[in-house]
Amino acid sequence: MKIDNKIIDKNNPTFIVAEISANHNGIFENAVKLIKEASKAGVDAIKLQTYTADTITIDCDNEYFKIKQGTLWDGKTLHNLYKEAYTPWEWQVKLKKIAKEEGLICFSSPFDKTAVDFLEDMNVPAYKVASFEITDIPLIEYIASKGKPVILATGIATLTDIEGAINACRRVGNNEIAVLKCTSAYPSPFEEMNLKTIPNLAKTFGVISGLSDHTLGITIPVAAVALGAKIVEKHFTLSRADGGPDAAFSLEPDELKVMVRSIRETEKALGEISYSLTDKMKSSREFSRSLFVVKDVRKGEIFTKENIRSIRPGFGMHPKYYESVIGKCAKLDIKRGTPMDWTFLE
Repeated sequence: MKIDNKIIDKNNPTFIVAEISANHNGIFENAVKLIKEASKAGVDAIKLQTYTADTITIDCDNEYFKIKQGTLWDGKTLHNLYKEAYTPWEWQVKLKKIAKEEGLICFSSPFDKTAVDFLEDMNVPAYKVASFEITDIPLIEYIASKGKPVILATGIATLTDIEGAINACRRVGNNEIAVLKCTSAYPSPFEEMNLKTIPNLAKTFGVISGLSDHTLGITIPVAAVALGAKIVEKHFTLSRADGGPDAAFSLEPDELKVMVRSIRETEKALGEISYSLTDKMKSSREFSRSLFVVKDVRKGEIFTKENIRSIRPGFGMHPKYYESVIGKCAKLDIKRGTPMDWTFLE
């Protein structure tokens, strides 16, 4: 998969996305600051959300449209929440340009066909399908028909839902698919993350897999990379104290920077399957154990457990020869502290 100038596969670094979502709090300058701070943190991309309250739901306050599930947003209607949280469409062209100037890729989650058309005019390089849209097969087909990479989040999805969304992409000839393990709880408890699903998604469906994260902190994204995640998406805010719909489970700039650094360090540490020794490791073998003469030994004297030991450093015979040496006769006088050698044996 290639998004703009970034190749996403097992041989390349994890594609790290800072999700701005509603964390601009309706202030354009905040959105610009978020992009600039994300760039400083070292992420690869920023992601927007493209909808209006009226394109994602209707203005209705009956029981079906009121949030009451013990979430951060309980008591609000869906329309009021999305009216508060949306990113004005007139900002988005400007934000994409600013992102490019900051060296970042900018793409978005569309929530209906008009949003897809708008983003096509913006020439975004990829699309994200949000967790709650994964069952909207007509929308996914329309997104995938644009021929650009499609990133699917699985927050509310059953296995059947995931398969259906992937098949929808492939049905219109789009095989540029990534699937992100996601837990739609805000914030998400660690014990509900089931990160072992990440490599299984890649194996089961033949796709790029990764993580869309709503946990607190950076532990889960770093662990996900260790398990093979090639895309990591994390919500990002200037300050949780500023409030806003998504602030409570978002990272602040310094935390985002630490997450990026930790992921890059983890990638270095993963390396490849190898049993060879580096030059430093070979040098360190000098401090391993080997057989040494630990008491003065006279010519003709027997090597015993009292005058031969396996100790550090590693300049003597391999410890595996210990039993072969014990009971043998010394060929010459040997001083205490001499590395044992086959030439000492009669």
